[in-house]
Parts: sequence; C-alpha cells; structure tokens
Amino acid sequence: MKVVLRAEVKDVGRRGDVVEVADGFARNYLIPQGKAMKASAGSAAQAEAMRRAWGQKNAKDREAAEEIATKVVSRPITVAARASADGKLFGSVSASEIVAALAEQTGVELDRKMLADEHLKEVGTHSVMASPHAEVQFPITVEVVAA
Repeated sequence: MKVVLRAEVKDVGRRGDVVEVADGFARNYLIPQGKAMKASAGSAAQAEAMRRAWGQKNAKDREAAEEIATKVVSRPITVAARASADGKLFGSVSASEIVAALAEQTGVELDRKMLADEHLKEVGTHSVMASPHAEVQFPITVEVVAA
C-alpha cells in the first residue's frame, strides 16, 4: 500500500515521503497512529508541502543544536555524588542527573534521551556523547566529584 508519511518513522522514511509499505503495517499501525495517510492522486502536492516544511524545521533545529554544542563543549559539568574512599560511587550518575546539572550550570535544557545511555560509576572526568539532532553530536565533559 502506498502511504504519505506524516511523521518520521524509523527504517521507513521521513515526513512527506511517499512510500510503499505492507498493507497490515499501514492499516494496523501507521494510519491509526496518525503517522501516515493513504496516498491518493492529490496527495503528491501535500507530500511536497510536508517535505518543504520539514526541511525548514530541520534547518532551524540543526542551528539550535549547533548553538547548544558551542555553549556546552568548552565547559566541564560538575556532578557531586556519594563515593567510597577508593573512588567508587554508591550507585551511579545517570543521564537525568547530568541533564539537571547541565541546566543548572549552563542554562542549556536537554532531554535525557539525547544523551548516550551511560551510568558513570567512578569519581573522575568522563565524556558523554549528546545528540540533540540527528546530524549534530558532541561530547559533554562530566566531572564526577565525591560529595
């Protein structure tokens, strides 16, 4: 079945793409979730408008992500956590704690899902990859100190 995607679907396509998918996938998942609509003769123009709008939004989002990267890359983020005498943490520092410290120390708001899923378990300096946009990735330097 040919459908016009209304949202980005992993391994299928981006917003505005006209793709051929299995009938069941379209009927049971894409269309009920609002992620696609059945392609028709008049939907080509609508798909082109969606692609143009997506391109403009994507460019703005990429610029914002690059601006965040320039603010964050040069500054280390300090996170305090309880630790033993030999530097092992009691627990770990999660992405949520890193995001909270980032917001507090730099004013940059990121979603925890934008960070690589790492749990820091030792005192010291660590590098955590952040990807606020599909085309922009940068390291965040996190200094874990004993509290």
